[in-house]
Amino acid sequence: MQKFFDYNFKGEPFQIFSTYHLYGLLAVLFFAIFLIMALKKLNSAKTNEFVRYFLAAALLLQEVSLNLWRIWYGKWEVSTSLPLHLCGLGIILSSIMLVKKDYKLYEFLYFWGTAGATQALLQPDISNFGFPHYRFFQFFVSHGLLFASIIFATFVFNFRPKFKSIYKAFVITNIFAFFIGLFNFAVGSNYMFIAHKPDTPSILDFMGPWPLYILPLEFIALFLFTLVYIPFLVHDLVIKSASIETEN
Repeated sequence: MQKFFDYNFKGEPFQIFSTYHLYGLLAVLFFAIFLIMALKKLNSAKTNEFVRYFLAAALLLQEVSLNLWRIWYGKWEVSTSLPLHLCGLGIILSSIMLVKKDYKLYEFLYFWGTAGATQALLQPDISNFGFPHYRFFQFFVSHGLLFASIIFATFVFNFRPKFKSIYKAFVITNIFAFFIGLFNFAVGSNYMFIAHKPDTPSILDFMGPWPLYILPLEFIALFLFTLVYIPFLVHDLVIKSASIETEN
């Protein structure tokens, strides 16, 4: 058990797109699919309510567990341990969104929990903590829960983003980034990877030095936000086409 939590992990370091990385990605995908299929089949308001609060609590509890782990090993620091990365903020806000059924939060969290969490899952920043370390599992559980909470709100609350939500989410993301950039400057942190590139391999490695990589990152964010909106665009076009055919 100690090896599972040990900060000085002696096992194989995490490797991007390794077998265990792919297993983690598949686990997140299957969990989201299973959750929606199960809820649709049960079609129970009580079950939906239970899952809603379970997801909200699980999002917060895993974040608490991560902070307790860091505190236990004396590694908790203001510059690295606050939930101020995009997914960390998304986890806290998604818990609130689920409890309050808050569409205003969902409207931008949809993009953080799909495009943002997907990018994080594809390029995990978990240092050398590979399988089967606690940090490996915590990372995939946290981002999987974030993704699942957005999927839940979409299918159970019947929330959906609008086309203008893309730009709302983009502006809100940049507002967060601005203030987090100021915080980074004040305490010497690197939340949202604004101050410098992550230590682990990422797409930022192909975008030039700091601060030049921030500009293409803006375009990539806008592209990804638009990309994850496409299923709703296609849905609307199909409905409109069917309506026109019915009228004719």
